[in-house]
Amino acid sequence: MDRVQARLSTLSRPATGFVSQPEPRTIGTFARGRQLIAGNFLFAGFLVEAPEHSIWDIAPPSIEFAEEIQGFTWLDDLAAVGDRNARLRAQNWTADWMTRHGRGSGPGWVPDLTGRRLIRWINNAIFLMNGQDPKVTQAFYRSLGQQTIFLSRRWKSAAHGLPRFEALVGLIYAGLSLTGMDRHVAPAVKALSRECRDQIDAEGGIPTRNPEELLEVFTLLTWAAAALSGAGKVASRDHVAAIERIAPTLRALRHTDGGLARFHGGGRGLEGRLDHALAASGVRATANSGLSMGYVRLSGGRTSVVIDAAKPPAAEASGNAHASTLGFELTSGRRPVIVNCGSGASFGVEWRRAGRASQSHSTLVLEGYSSSRLGAKRMIGGLSRELLDDIPSEVGLQQGTEPDGTSVTSWHNGYVPTHGLIHARRLDLSSDGRVLVGEDTLGAFSDAQKKRWDAAMDRVRLEGIPFSARFHLHPDVDAEIDMGGAAVSLELKSGEIWIFRHDGSCEITLEPSVYLERNRLKPRPSRQIVLSGRVYEHTGQINWTLAKAQDTPLGVRDLVQDEPAFD
Repeated sequence: MDRVQARLSTLSRPATGFVSQPEPRTIGTFARGRQLIAGNFLFAGFLVEAPEHSIWDIAPPSIEFAEEIQGFTWLDDLAAVGDRNARLRAQNWTADWMTRHGRGSGPGWVPDLTGRRLIRWINNAIFLMNGQDPKVTQAFYRSLGQQTIFLSRRWKSAAHGLPRFEALVGLIYAGLSLTGMDRHVAPAVKALSRECRDQIDAEGGIPTRNPEELLEVFTLLTWAAAALSGAGKVASRDHVAAIERIAPTLRALRHTDGGLARFHGGGRGLEGRLDHALAASGVRATANSGLSMGYVRLSGGRTSVVIDAAKPPAAEASGNAHASTLGFELTSGRRPVIVNCGSGASFGVEWRRAGRASQSHSTLVLEGYSSSRLGAKRMIGGLSRELLDDIPSEVGLQQGTEPDGTSVTSWHNGYVPTHGLIHARRLDLSSDGRVLVGEDTLGAFSDAQKKRWDAAMDRVRLEGIPFSARFHLHPDVDAEIDMGGAAVSLELKSGEIWIFRHDGSCEITLEPSVYLERNRLKPRPSRQIVLSGRVYEHTGQINWTLAKAQDTPLGVRDLVQDEPAFD
């Protein structure tokens, strides 16, 4: 039906110009724009070098690659460069798209990509039309109108969540901007209001629990509200309320370096996108003090800790979800220290599966098991996704405030079906942010849990259940075993020194790890601290600390320049 409506839309009466144009709000990256000008096309983890070719001459190496170029977000990167070479490529590639795909062909004719593309075309219209022949300008407006008609007929087929938000906001943008398209605004505003009410929960979260996806939704909502206001219209009450709920949640999920916590398939977010979106929203609320989309934030001094303290997403929302329950990240100033490996989706199926396992998160795991398991495959957004299955049925949380800091205790029963064990984790962060104290407990408490524990012990011939507490380090952290194997010293680029110690009940090792980033060609090698041991009784406990060295000052002048986020 997308293909049918795409072709029918080309028969519609086209737009002839702009009634008004929303203020451009999309943010591009100068360095990525320079890459495109040089003919280096880096999308979805693939680099294609084709300096003398149009972006549409490339045979996409993956579906995700094709989707990224069809969404035209690269137009923002070319606009960020803004010189003649960038403008000519933007104009030529856009005209080339209209020639090849403008009549309804190609993979870009789906509601979410059409909405994304319309927003970029409208935002960058002056950049695209500067110095163009009148016939090209006329064809540009005609294509905008046809895509708007298509979107008005097909937005309902977009999946709930980010895809539908993209489709509806694109329709609102086009309806407000183009001649003869204003009739589509009111229905789209009404539908967007309903989507805000149904998809944004009381905590300001979304079903996927993906922080970066939440940021994208929030950004779209602020863009739509600003566009409506600029046209003399008012966003609906549910629309405004959703923005007000999401803003404090995003603040809670933001580390001290300005990036988002990386959970459930999300990354740090585009540089500057979070701060820009929060400023544009006009919401001045502070961060939530309790659960924020299932996460808890501890902060002290220059240190932030974000913990996954809720059930993983369920059903279709779990298509990109990770088994990260009780995993945490720690950032000091603008330097990530303890991280999760991240999403490996851009590096292929095997990396994607590996990134979703509990072993790829900074949490305690039983050897060979994850706290949630991958189950059946389901088609989601045209892609086959493995859903999370057998997730913890209970995840508990207690928070406390002490005179010298804050604490959180959380637990889950994800290992009860396999081993009869509850995993509980307590984290205490000092008020100055210099000391994080951790306590991990494995225990079988009820009669049913003890029975399963006994059966698990029988399977291993009473040799104990092996476990490992993993602490993945950011690639920029230099780590060394210290104190004769009793500790690990961590040196940050800022010059800070952190010391990791444990209670001696486990073996401590430094092992290889990876850091998975979307805009890189391959995973970045890193390291992880691993506390390994075995549980022989119904309960077992390990204690550890991560603290700044005594000679590390409270304030550090961190002037080291970071390398680009892509290579």
